[in-house]
Amino acid sequence: MALQTLQVMCITKWPTHRDPHERIQGIGGVDRGVRWWHLENVAIANIEANRVDYFVSVNGRRVDVVVKTLRGRKFLTTEPDGYVPNNLLSLPECPR
Repeated sequence: MALQTLQVMCITKWPTHRDPHERIQGIGGVDRGVRWWHLENVAIANIEANRVDYFVSVNGRRVDVVVKTLRGRKFLTTEPDGYVPNNLLSLPECPR
């Protein structure tokens, strides 16, 4: 079990990438009234080291964020849940 559980409420996209597996720069949200934001590589390291469980809420259901690899590059996505579009890419942009 991870030390911390965080709900992902927003993402920051790289402005120049169109490939859905290379679009996310970072993920963010609010935990106990404090805004947080993690670069994608930090979130990947947190998941792989079992430090943080990230999830999104889809129609009131928890859907876990996981790490996948495509063409040798790790990226964030969610467990398959039968909903389209991609749960992470459909989140709003994180405030600056």
